Amino acid sequence: MPFKIRPYQENDLEALYEICLKTGDSGQDASKLYKDPKLLGHLYASPYAVLEPELAFILEDAEGACGYVLGALDSSLFYSRMLKEWLPIILLQYQNPRAEWQSLSRDEKIIRMLFEFDDKVDSECLQDYPSHLHIDLLPRAQKQGQGKKMMQTLLSALKDKGSKGVHLGLGIRNGNAFSFYQQMGFHELKRDEGSITMGMSLL
Repeated sequence: MPFKIRPYQENDLEALYEICLKTGDSGQDASKLYKDPKLLGHLYASPYAVLEPELAFILEDAEGACGYVLGALDSSLFYSRMLKEWLPIILLQYQNPRAEWQSLSRDEKIIRMLFEFDDKVDSECLQDYPSHLHIDLLPRAQKQGQGKKMMQTLLSALKDKGSKGVHLGLGIRNGNAFSFYQQMGFHELKRDEGSITMGMSLL
């Protein structure tokens, strides 16, 4: 079976969690880094599929789902909905760790981020790039042109919905992703110690 890109379906949710975890260490498998396999997905994958399923697309092959691309048309609205509609349900499963940030485990840091989620976003970035996206492919789907096709699918959907620009974030160590996004037409907007923000006009 060749690769196929299709719209997200509700029964894909568990696959989103799995793919997010297996690409969660700057594109590498993070399975051994987290005790709770769903934490990364709670923050970076599943809310997109639940809140904006029309901008969620799945890549699949004969073995099943092997990648996703997820978008938010209006980042400010999306983060506000995430705070009000998604996180209250998720946080029932956890307790906010009380220790100082430096002493928290990887799991506890994600849990803290969930409890203290900030729906405020960079207004300067959003002025020109109001939408944002996440894309992750498992190793068996990489380096075969599928990432480009996935991006084109989502970018087309964002254009159809009237977006004038899109941004994304990536880990500072993820050089392969940085090069890929540059080839797609993204340019660097800013960076800090751990991450890079890139943007692309859709006009």
